Amino acid sequence: MAALNTTDPNLLHYGNDLLQIEVPGGVKLEGLDRMRVTLKVELKDSPRPPVRHNLDLYNDNQLEKFIRKVAERMEIGTSVIAASLSEITTEIERYRLEQIKQQQAEQIQIKQLTQEEQKTAKENLQAENLMQQTIEDLQSTGIQGEENNSMILLLAMSSRKLYDPLSVICLAKSGIGKSYLMEKVADCIPKEDAKEHTQFSGNSFYYYRREEIRGKVFLIEDLDGAQAVLFPIRELQTKKRISKTVTIKDKSGQLRTVTLIVEGPVSVIGCTTREKVYEDNANRAILIYLDNSKEQDERIMTYQKQLRAGLVDWYKEKQLQEKLQDMQRMLQPVRIINPYAPLIDLPKEVFKPRRTLDISVILTPVSVILTPMWKEG
Repeated sequence: MAALNTTDPNLLHYGNDLLQIEVPGGVKLEGLDRMRVTLKVELKDSPRPPVRHNLDLYNDNQLEKFIRKVAERMEIGTSVIAASLSEITTEIERYRLEQIKQQQAEQIQIKQLTQEEQKTAKENLQAENLMQQTIEDLQSTGIQGEENNSMILLLAMSSRKLYDPLSVICLAKSGIGKSYLMEKVADCIPKEDAKEHTQFSGNSFYYYRREEIRGKVFLIEDLDGAQAVLFPIRELQTKKRISKTVTIKDKSGQLRTVTLIVEGPVSVIGCTTREKVYEDNANRAILIYLDNSKEQDERIMTYQKQLRAGLVDWYKEKQLQEKLQDMQRMLQPVRIINPYAPLIDLPKEVFKPRRTLDISVILTPVSVILTPMWKEG
């Protein structure tokens, strides 16, 4: 059996004594129940033009038609072509599985805290001045000003462990630093718990594994570029799950219906310059407005100058980020009971008061989520 040349993943090569086969565009790694490829088949040392076709190598009907088509064009036996296609299919299967294993190995490794690290994180969480110390630590990780907003973001990201996690929308004019603030705070939670994407397709959320995103934080740098997924995001926030029914072809080419289910809940942190455009999402989230003052401009520009001059202690910033990450890893979900909930009254002019009240009831005791519930033994 000839080997598959995978030097260029976008143009695979396969050849034997008779045929030369190329796979332009490579092979998709997702969907192991199908193998949709584009093939270019040509006869070695022959002036005959190559045969190009797009097909699913797992679909017997398509494969048989393609074999006959190549046999007619090349004037060779169908058994020879069938054997060659069987060989390249086996080679592509092997290559695809190797690539999937490699991708899995490259995924973020979950840090396992040592006993000493657990002890230190626990002591940090039990500090009497925990909130103030956390604010100071955040400021020392490269965040300038925005004490309240950065703390709200960290609390919301920490709530990913709860049944009703909080979401936040950062609002400010372009160039103020919305994405920077979001990313710097996200650097203080475990990497494995955050998912950051610059672009989503309309169906992207439905193809996660069932529990893959449960308890995760989604960071959306620009809500304007995520219009296609705002509906599933709202459903994950409200119903804690999304589902979609799709029709697929099995190996025999028969159509069958499957239901894709993805479990939440998730915490969503997004940035935008336009509040009214995202009205349905805004009433499911805490809205924070970034500091647009001249004083804040000076703080940021001073830090930028120090950064360029090599005067910023990057090692200290990294240490504090890891400290906060370890504290986050020790958190366990707790049930929050707000004894003051019956006393909360909203102004009559509040937009969509029922949903706003629900968020307010959760937000009032939100600092409780920084209190760990330790597992004994």
